[in-house]
Amino acid sequence: MIYNAQHEELLDEIVPLFEEESGLDVELRPGKDLEMANQIVEEGSDSPADVLLTENSPAMSIVDNADLFAPAPAGALETIPAAYVPSSKNWVGFLGRSTVVMYNTDNVTEADLPTSILDFAEPEWEGRVGFSPTGADFRAIVSAVLELEGEDATRARLEGLKANGVILQNNPVVMQEANEGAIDAGIAYHYYWYRDQQESGADSDSSALHFFGDRDPGAFLSVSGAGILKSSEHAAAAEEFVEWLTSTEAQQAMAESYALEYPLNPEATLNPDVKPFDELEPPTVDVSSLNGPRVTELMTEAGLL
Repeated sequence: MIYNAQHEELLDEIVPLFEEESGLDVELRPGKDLEMANQIVEEGSDSPADVLLTENSPAMSIVDNADLFAPAPAGALETIPAAYVPSSKNWVGFLGRSTVVMYNTDNVTEADLPTSILDFAEPEWEGRVGFSPTGADFRAIVSAVLELEGEDATRARLEGLKANGVILQNNPVVMQEANEGAIDAGIAYHYYWYRDQQESGADSDSSALHFFGDRDPGAFLSVSGAGILKSSEHAAAAEEFVEWLTSTEAQQAMAESYALEYPLNPEATLNPDVKPFDELEPPTVDVSSLNGPRVTELMTEAGLL
């Protein structure tokens, strides 16, 4: 049983490849990052899950901090760069998503955008920048700000965004509103825009992407994680799946899928239309230090949740 908080469509596309190769049957239970992590903590040693997959790493840390993960398979640890593995080595990253700004090209130029994502909290951006605070994506971005800038700066940014930003339902709506010019800019992850470009461009043809650089919190690279539960009754099969998930074969299959997220195995390459992975300038963040529960508390205090 895999508790899957990554995109359901992606796992539905790649799991049959593993089943065909391994001869194993895989059951997927879909859900959301924090929902799945908290459910596993509540279930404890009685959890029916063998593997947890998440979109963003703070949910992995919740389970890891509860000491519910078994050590990650050696083959996976050898394949994925150390930057995308927690210090505990109890889970591994398998995909990355870069924070970006989607901006309306009729309203602003790239030169009009701030030099740091933190500046979007300033009054000059009142009513002009959109974001979706309810999903795990935005919370992961905030978790990077918390780790890099500290609690006071994070609180100030959240209060500024509450006062000046435009709260939207989800990331596709952020993209649509930026494309239509209802907002000048929107904060999300890279793949929403690239995916729309690949399909029709209907929600992205009047916008462009801006990637923050110079290790700014706005250049944060969020990591999707895979971990095996200590309580798994199918530990050997679970290890086989996680090792396969991080293999060049599986990573390349995901790179060529609809998802357009960055594979973390250096041997796999993403669609050439997407900004190359080695051109990103993300800040150095220990994936095991991202504090999802504290982010939720701070966002609630700021009135964003």
